This record gives sequence, structure tokens and C-alpha cells, in this order.
Amino acid sequence: MIVLEWIRFLIGFAFLLGGLIIFTIELIGVFRFRYVLNRMHAAAIGDTLGISLSMIGLIIMSGLNYTSLKMLLVVVFLWFASPAASHVIARFEVATNEELDKECEISREER
Repeated sequence: MIVLEWIRFLIGFAFLLGGLIIFTIELIGVFRFRYVLNRMHAAAIGDTLGISLSMIGLIIMSGLNYTSLKMLLVVVFLWFASPAASHVIARFEVATNEELDKECEISREER
């Protein structure tokens, strides 16, 4: 029985470590990119994947109970809400940025 607990702990730890690595890559991307939409893309992808991996690791460590069900619902909510919110913010940036031509390349078909 103790072996199964250690296996569950190590699998949960691997998911938590994966989430931490994704958060680190996200942080580097946010500081490295210059344009706001590139930064936002790195942050949105990193948040969605990093939080999901971390929460799955916590679910595995916690076992099957109501707390793990709540964490799973948080993961599902984030998978729907985070990309939608990032898309809305990106569209708002494109619509309101008057110097968009200076900051990024826009193809002639889109103009």
C-alpha cells in the first residue's frame, strides 16, 4: 500500500514540476517579447497549460474526494475561460491601437 502512495506522490510531483517548468517558460516569454500581443499569447498559453498541469498534480496527490472534484472543475473552467478572455483582450488591443503598423507586420490583404 505504501508503494502505491509513493507512486501517486511521484506522479503528482511530476505534474507539479511540469507546471512549474511551463510557468518559467511563460515568464521568460513575457519578458522577452516586445509587442503586447506576443506577450499576451505567451501568458495565456502558459497560464492555461501551467495551471492545468499543477492542478492535475494536486488532484493526483489528493486522491479521489470532493476537493479533487472541485479542482477538476477549476481546470475545466480555466480551459474554457482563459483562451476566450485572451482573445477578447487581443481583439480590443488591435481595435484600439493606433500605432499597430509600427509594432507589427500586417499583410496587404488584411488592410
